[in-house]
Amino acid sequence: MNSSKLPTREYLPYYSSYIGKANCSDLINGLEDSLGNTLSFFNSIPNEKFEYQYSEGKWTIKEIIQHIIDAERVFTYRALCFAREDKTPLPSFDENNYAKVCKANSRSVKSLINEYAASRKSTILLFKSFSDDTLKNIGVASGGEMSVRAIAFVIVGHEKHHVDIIKERYL
Repeated sequence: MNSSKLPTREYLPYYSSYIGKANCSDLINGLEDSLGNTLSFFNSIPNEKFEYQYSEGKWTIKEIIQHIIDAERVFTYRALCFAREDKTPLPSFDENNYAKVCKANSRSVKSLINEYAASRKSTILLFKSFSDDTLKNIGVASGGEMSVRAIAFVIVGHEKHHVDIIKERYL
């Protein structure tokens, strides 16, 4: 399934910009390609930039990496629940509070990049385990319906969104 052909009924309008940024013809290839591209990008960032804030109160690059990891874990939990036909409505999460308490700046760059890679590899394996029919399953999160396959595209697009922000405002 191409991200651009995903029916809009499969996700909340809030996620449309992420799905648009995903811009991939296949969700597994999209997840795998973004893993390689993002790892290369993270490894190209000068060490002195990882704790830089472009403005007071903005996240550091370390905090952005941790946010990408945290958000991906939240999204993959949702995908697992929907894939297993769990009808429990799932809540939103407060990404600003997560960032405030995660202590990313006390971690090494290497540990964050390694955690990102491990998390993404786990995400890829999870989505590879789903059948085409399972990818169409719908659940409720953040007050709206979402399909399993929409979640994969959101993961890719959300990551690209933050990589773009790092490129535009931090480097």
